Amino acid sequence: MSNDIIDLLAETPADLADLRRRRPEAVENAQRSFAALFEPTNPTLIEALPVATRYAVAAFVAGISGAQRAAEFYADLLVDEDEALVAVVEDAVRAGVSAGPYAGGDFVTFGEGQLAAAFDFAHLLTFHPKDASPAAIGHLQTTGYTEDAIVSLGQLISFVAFQLRVVHGVQVLAGGAAAGGSGAAVADAAVERTAGVADPGWTPAAVTLQPEVVAPEKFVNHSLGWKPWVAPLEDSEFTDEQRDALIKPERIGMEYFRLLARDPQALKARTLTDLDIFYNTEGGLGRAERELAATVASRLNGCEYCASVHQARSKEEGGDAEAIDRLLDEGVEADLGSDAWDAIRQAAVALTRTPFEFGAEHVEVLREVGLDDLAIIDVINSSAFFNWANRLMLTLGAPDVPKRYR
Repeated sequence: MSNDIIDLLAETPADLADLRRRRPEAVENAQRSFAALFEPTNPTLIEALPVATRYAVAAFVAGISGAQRAAEFYADLLVDEDEALVAVVEDAVRAGVSAGPYAGGDFVTFGEGQLAAAFDFAHLLTFHPKDASPAAIGHLQTTGYTEDAIVSLGQLISFVAFQLRVVHGVQVLAGGAAAGGSGAAVADAAVERTAGVADPGWTPAAVTLQPEVVAPEKFVNHSLGWKPWVAPLEDSEFTDEQRDALIKPERIGMEYFRLLARDPQALKARTLTDLDIFYNTEGGLGRAERELAATVASRLNGCEYCASVHQARSKEEGGDAEAIDRLLDEGVEADLGSDAWDAIRQAAVALTRTPFEFGAEHVEVLREVGLDDLAIIDVINSSAFFNWANRLMLTLGAPDVPKRYR
């Protein structure tokens, strides 16, 4: 257990550590995701995004999120790479502490150069990924980040968002954390949106893709397309490792997966984490309810694409179609007509917002509606994972309404 980063940060008691391992591929591949993103073996990816930058960005994300223990963990790792950057991160954290998710309004910027641009992007992904645009990608590109580096950076920031939520959720489930506490540097109630600039002056670069899309005007209960702002690989460019990372060979026809394949180790570990969280039905939460949690997180984060996919999957698994449509139409405060579904909705919202809004009261209500601890772990995992997925979909490209639905 001590070698698992999530259990280390959560100080997971043995009984819950055993329950987490009822989803063994999720546990093992979350750990592999950490290794792929922070200890890459590909020299090209290390050159594109140096290890010191990776640890600095993770410490920054944990710090601005209020996750003190995780911030210290990543800062300790950073010391071994570039001790001088620790103070830089600390200064940036003081300037960037906020709460989310929010869309529209001011952006926070952290100076000049590649690391500052990475902090800008990390703040955007952490608190208002819905505001991402080709200009945010261009901001990275104009400071020298390659397509490979941007994919790795997006994966890293999004992974930390997932990791912090699982850590806190497990702590609360163990009875060792309260909302706004449990290693949080600041209580969420005391945190306000950070003041920034209305227009940071970012613009798309010459190599930024700006595809023509018809954006959805609302959350929809039909399929959507998705177009990237960063160039995906062509089929002919794929190595054997990249093909293997797809898990499902047919995904090579999807631009999203051809883009994420720029960092194949991260893509493979992420995909295997996803599959175990949502498709391992040995006990715990039902499939429809896991997809409900994914849809709630996507609705709150503003990810129309992910919401469209997972609302359909919840319905396919027997979920209440009318309740799901209300969630799409009315938002995350919608009454879903079931004590159990409303408890899952409330837990997913709390985990998505900070994540430190999630507290013992959410666990108590989940238990009252009949969920055992394995099912609650499934709620935590499903909600947390879509704080990973949404950030990638929202900040690397845009949803597109297919012609048949326009």
